[in-house]
Amino acid sequence: MSLSINTNNSAMVALESLNATTNELDSTENTVSTGQKVSTAADNPASYAIAQSMNGNISGLSAVSDGLSFAAQVVSTTTSATSSIISTLQLIQAAVTSVGQTGIDTATVGQEVEGYLDQINTFARNATMNGVNLLDGSGDVSTATGKSVTNTLQYVTGLQGSTQTVSSVTTTGAITDALNLTSGLTSGGSVTAATSMYSSLSTVFKTGATTPSSSDLQAMIQTVQSAITTMTNYASKFGAATNTISGMSTYSANLSDSLTSGVGALTDADMAAESAKLTSLQTKQSLAISSLSVAKSSSQNILTLFR
Repeated sequence: MSLSINTNNSAMVALESLNATTNELDSTENTVSTGQKVSTAADNPASYAIAQSMNGNISGLSAVSDGLSFAAQVVSTTTSATSSIISTLQLIQAAVTSVGQTGIDTATVGQEVEGYLDQINTFARNATMNGVNLLDGSGDVSTATGKSVTNTLQYVTGLQGSTQTVSSVTTTGAITDALNLTSGLTSGGSVTAATSMYSSLSTVFKTGATTPSSSDLQAMIQTVQSAITTMTNYASKFGAATNTISGMSTYSANLSDSLTSGVGALTDADMAAESAKLTSLQTKQSLAISSLSVAKSSSQNILTLFR
């Protein structure tokens, strides 16, 4: 190769090599600092677009998960109140059955039953979670608590926007009305013999004057048993809703994990490989700098020819 003081080909080659190594080193350092091999669209347009779409789905699943968590809390509160109501209905059945025995003060039993009925309505009214109540009509709850509520629970089950709905036991008034234990109960009001299930027996419960006939007693017991059956059916419905919500929550969590792993496969860097690459590029950069220094000095050798 000829020597020239105007064109230093060796220096240009060394400089090109240094620039290329520096650019690659900058890219590797960015990868190491971010932990991602694809952090911008410029790194890999196709992978970046897919990753961003998957990240959108992950965000959507997070919202679905939050909604399912709220639905689970509502149903859990409802289930707890339902169990308490069923237990109280069993106490009512025992109390009502007892009035068929001679010598029982039916007026006292009537007061006991009225107390149980009020207790049932209280359980239902208190089963409110963030404005949702699945056991009592919105009118009764609103009157008793002074807060507006909705009596239908709708929750999103997936990214496509599909939903599930859990309806209230009643949408009109007190739960004891819905269970045919009371009739025309004033919203938020207390139970009295005049509004209670024992319409034909109200005089008996009020005065305690007589023992009810066998047919009347059977009819009253059947009313309570029907209420227990109704609440048990609702308990089963709420239990099924709990299982559905739990299953969807697990599925959403697993799907979110899968998507997160997929995004990682597209964008995460192999830190061990990048670390080794960084060391290699740093060495190449040092060598390129040395080569450039040697190439620059070669033109000085021309001076020796004129000595």
